[in-house]
Amino acid sequence: MESNPSSVVLETDRLVLRTLVPADLDALAALYADPEVRRYFPDGTRTRKETREELDWIIDVYYGRYGYGLWATVLKETGAFIGRCGLLPWEIEGRTEVEVAYLLDRSHWGRGLATEAARAIAGHAFATLPVDRLICLIDPENSASRNVATRLGMSLLWKDYVDEYGTCDVYALPRDGVLL
Repeated sequence: MESNPSSVVLETDRLVLRTLVPADLDALAALYADPEVRRYFPDGTRTRKETREELDWIIDVYYGRYGYGLWATVLKETGAFIGRCGLLPWEIEGRTEVEVAYLLDRSHWGRGLATEAARAIAGHAFATLPVDRLICLIDPENSASRNVATRLGMSLLWKDYVDEYGTCDVYALPRDGVLL
C-alpha cells in the first residue's frame, strides 16, 4: 500500500494533474533520461538516482514547505503519465517568485497540452497563493516553451537573466495585468 497516495490537484479537459508519489519514479526517470525532453535544462538529462533525489525533494520540501510543487501530468484519455507540470518557488533579485513549469513527453508535443496545463496551473496559483505575478524561466533558444508562456499571456520581464544555473529569459504574468 502506498504510504502517501497521490491526490488530484487540477483537472482540465484532457489532463489530470496530481501529486507525485514514489511510484512515479520509473515514468519520471524515463522522461528525464530523454535528451530531447531535457534539451533546454542546464543540467541536461538525469540518472535514475538523480530523478529519485528530485522526486524526494518535490514530495518532502515543495509539498511539505510550500504546499505546491511539480505534479504528475496524466492524459485523461489513457491514464498515461505524460509529464510533470506545476509551480516552483524561486528567489530572484531578493524577491520570492513562483514559476509555472511544464515538461511533457515529446510524443505529446504540439497538441496544446502544455498550454492547457499552464493555463490551469496559473489559474490555480492566482486562486490559492498570495502572489502578484507568476513567471516562467525559459532558455532563450526554447521557442516552444516561449510560445506556451506567451499564449498564457506572459510578457518578457528580463532578457538574459543569469543565475547559478545559467542564462534564461524571464517571462511574467501579472495578477492585475500590470508588470511590476
